[in-house]
Amino acid sequence: MEYTRLGTTGLEISKVCLGTMTFGNEADETTSRAIMEAAFERGVNFFDCAHNYNKGLTEEIVGRWIGPHRDELLLTSKVFFPFGGGRNDQGLSRRNIIASVERTLKRLQTDRLEILYLHHWDENVSLDESLRAANTLIEQGKVLYLGISNFAAWQVAEATGLARLKNYAPVICIQPMYSLVKRQAEVELLPLAAYEKLAVFPYNVIGAGLLTGKYLRGESGRLHEAEMYRQRYDDPRYVEVTKRFVAWAEQKGVSPAALAAAWVMSHPTVTAPIIGARTVEQWNDTLQCLDMPLDAKERAEITALSIDPPSATDRESMEAMKKRGW
Repeated sequence: MEYTRLGTTGLEISKVCLGTMTFGNEADETTSRAIMEAAFERGVNFFDCAHNYNKGLTEEIVGRWIGPHRDELLLTSKVFFPFGGGRNDQGLSRRNIIASVERTLKRLQTDRLEILYLHHWDENVSLDESLRAANTLIEQGKVLYLGISNFAAWQVAEATGLARLKNYAPVICIQPMYSLVKRQAEVELLPLAAYEKLAVFPYNVIGAGLLTGKYLRGESGRLHEAEMYRQRYDDPRYVEVTKRFVAWAEQKGVSPAALAAAWVMSHPTVTAPIIGARTVEQWNDTLQCLDMPLDAKERAEITALSIDPPSATDRESMEAMKKRGW
């Protein structure tokens, strides 16, 4: 396993992060434990959770497995989405952030989270209140670092700037959706992360299984099982991208799942992709991305199979302007 630094924290993390969203749903506890064992034996020391994954069962499964490995691992969780059915058990209020972390710590059987992510922008709560609540948890030692997931670039910029202004604990990482078929993060989020020196941990790197080619073969998966994913990838252009990509992978004789993850890893701003699995076999297949470094030419060839997102400003780059003349 190769390791890299977690932003500016100095911590060393594995080049891939184990995503646990399948634990307690598509993967039963026995399978989940086998996936964690396989990841840990390979040197993965970074596990990603969320307080709402499978109504808390995911974190309970991870907590029952951790045991003597706790000090060798970095654990994350997230807060925003509804949990528990209570009227106020959702969002980024101070009440919900603090209560959610307390429940998460019990489920994970630990005294701390390395990273707490604000899982989604909350238009009903002052950002200052949310950051202040996270800062309280960090001061208490229950959370060590703050991350952000699913914010727009301007929202991340607002959070980093406000934390700096108020002398709160800084935002140290972001978790955006990013894959060959979902490249919006390239427009503003990844440049912002590079400028602010934020670590980047992309999720959905194989497009809910789309980029493995399994749906082209008539197999089932999240796109058939969950309306959220069906809507997220309900664009016929994504199927065409997938066909071109799978053909490219087959020509090279490599796993499409591993290649999809390797393409994400090859972006210079990406710190480590989050990789989940339903089985140990799926995990081992995708983990081949570690042995698949892409050079600039290969990345460009694969990128050309996709759809370029529009520029953030609808203006050409400085390099293009220089080439054509001012």
